[in-house]
Amino acid sequence: MPAPLLLADTPWLLYRSFFALPKTIVDGDGRPVNALLGTVNAILALIEPPSRAARAALRDAGIAEPPRAVVACTGAEEAAYRVELYRPYHAHRDPMPPELAEQWRRAPALLEALGWTVTGSEDLEADDLMFSYARQETAAGGGRALLLSGDRDMYGAVGERVAVVETGKGGAVGLIGPEQVLERYGIAPELVPDFIALRGDPSDGLPGAPGIGAKTAAELLRRYGPLEDVLRAAGEAANRVRREQGEMSPRAAQSLRENDELLRSFKRIATLQEIEVLQPADRPTDFAAGAKAAEENGMRRLAERLEKLAQSRSAGAP
Repeated sequence: MPAPLLLADTPWLLYRSFFALPKTIVDGDGRPVNALLGTVNAILALIEPPSRAARAALRDAGIAEPPRAVVACTGAEEAAYRVELYRPYHAHRDPMPPELAEQWRRAPALLEALGWTVTGSEDLEADDLMFSYARQETAAGGGRALLLSGDRDMYGAVGERVAVVETGKGGAVGLIGPEQVLERYGIAPELVPDFIALRGDPSDGLPGAPGIGAKTAAELLRRYGPLEDVLRAAGEAANRVRREQGEMSPRAAQSLRENDELLRSFKRIATLQEIEVLQPADRPTDFAAGAKAAEENGMRRLAERLEKLAQSRSAGAP
C-alpha cells in the first residue's frame, strides 16, 4: 500500500491550537506562539509520533508509515460565492484575535521550513484545496490521502482511498472512512452536502430546514435520494391525499417546500469545489531546517525535539 499524502487544514489547526493551548506559550519577545506550536505538533504526531503508545495508535488506525509528503492548505476565510448564496454564511464568527493574526502571518514560513508544501487560494477555502488534492492523488496512480481537519464538510471528500484523520487525547487516532460516515450520519459520503443542507451546520451559520434534524435528514435522503429528489417528493406530497407508510410527514414536506431555493443554496455552499492542482512530489520532513525555524520563532523545546529527530535520521541513514 503506497504511503499516503497528508493534507492539513491549516486554518483549523491554527484556530484550534490558539484556543486550546495557553497564551503563556510565548517567544523571547513575549509574543504568543501557541497556535504555531500546536499546529506543528499536530502534524508531527502523524509523522513522528512522540511515544510508543502513539506509534501503536497510528498503526492500529491503519497509518503504518509516514506520509510521502505534507501539504498545508490555506484559503479565504469564506469563499465569495458562498457568501453571495447566503449572506449570513460565516457572519456569526468573531474577528480573528490580533495575537492569532500575528501567528497566522508567521505560519507559512515555519511550515515551509519543515519541508511541507504550503498552498492557498484567494477565492476558495482550505477545504476545497484539500478536496482537490485528495481527488488528484487518488486519480494519479491510485494513491491515498489523509485529511487532517475537524470540519465535518470534509466527510464529503471521504472515499475508499481518502480518510479524515480524527485525533483525540493521549495520542488517540482514528480514520473516518466511508463506513464511519455511514455509521455517524446514516448516509454515504457523497450525500454529505445534501445532509448538511437539510440538517444545517452551526459552524458555518447554515440553519438547515426548520424542524428537520439529523435523524430525519438521513431518513429522507435514504428514502428519496439526493436533495433535489427530496424536494421533488415534498412538492408532490402537497397534492397527495393519502400518505404511504414511511413517507415524509406533512409538516416536514411543508418545511421543505417553503425553503426549497434556500436549501438548494445550502447544498451548493456545502459542496466542496474541485480545482486543478499539481500532484506534489515525495518530500520528507526537514527536521534540521525545522529545528532552526522553531528556534527562530522562540519555540526551544520544539527545536530540541526536531534536532533530535534530525540526528536520529542522520544516524540511521545508510
